[in-house]
Amino acid sequence: MSIDFLAIGTVSRDIATADPAATDYVLGGTVSFAAVTASLLGRKPVILTRAGDDIDLSVLRELADVRVLPSSTTTTFANLYTTEGRVQYCYTPSPPIAAVDIPARLRAPHIALLGPLANEVLPDVAAIFDSETIVAAVPQGWMRRLGEDGRVFPTPWIDMAHILPHLDALILSIEDIDGDLAQVDAFLAYVSLVVLTEYRDGSTVYRRLSDEEIEVVPIPPRPAKEVDPTGAGDIFATAFLLRLDETGDPLDAARYANVTASFGVEGQGVTGIPKHEDVLKYMADHPWQHCVAGQGRG
Repeated sequence: MSIDFLAIGTVSRDIATADPAATDYVLGGTVSFAAVTASLLGRKPVILTRAGDDIDLSVLRELADVRVLPSSTTTTFANLYTTEGRVQYCYTPSPPIAAVDIPARLRAPHIALLGPLANEVLPDVAAIFDSETIVAAVPQGWMRRLGEDGRVFPTPWIDMAHILPHLDALILSIEDIDGDLAQVDAFLAYVSLVVLTEYRDGSTVYRRLSDEEIEVVPIPPRPAKEVDPTGAGDIFATAFLLRLDETGDPLDAARYANVTASFGVEGQGVTGIPKHEDVLKYMADHPWQHCVAGQGRG
């Protein structure tokens, strides 16, 4: 049976306290938001993850085919909001997911999204998929390191040269690179399509057309009344890939993803994620003419 959309990465228990023993949590992780988004947009998602018996995955199982690799623990994130911004801790990270953990029947989906949270998706996973699969990644989890107490810090992406050549698209946020657009140029040396989300400013599509020419296209946002931004980047990435699979047009896909993610942040958790037809209606009612900037960048 053909698989529409496969998401690989750990689910997480997201808690609001620094106490790693806290039992009150919400379900988190790129694969969780991706599966819900894909389902609501009319596709049939499959998740490959690791989790222990301390997390309830019943909500995900209602929407997706959830394949759980064994683990004695579930990755737990504590998100603490201070006057200086968010401080994040990661406790009990689950074991890694390697190529050997991916069965043959999962290696030829229409779309494969790698969504690591804490370096748990190993570099060899990116290379295993069928040549017809659209392979993409949300790399935030490869750009984190953990302190001795579990505190999360940004770190350079040391394995990118082993992963990016196997991707059709890299999708990340301006926060992931701390606003340093030189990193986008570094990514484009390995992968021809990079999509950068820019919060309320929409997104930008970077396409390497040749060794000498990079096309840069800003994609306008849909103004949103933000309620909960959690998972917005994962919603965007999933919507982008589903639309890219349908149309083959990354600019249209980015516009579709902008609209989908903007609806998503207008509800708590996943309650704001729209249906496919609602996104298309908004796009039809609000057409846009793109302009190309930055051609000839090398």
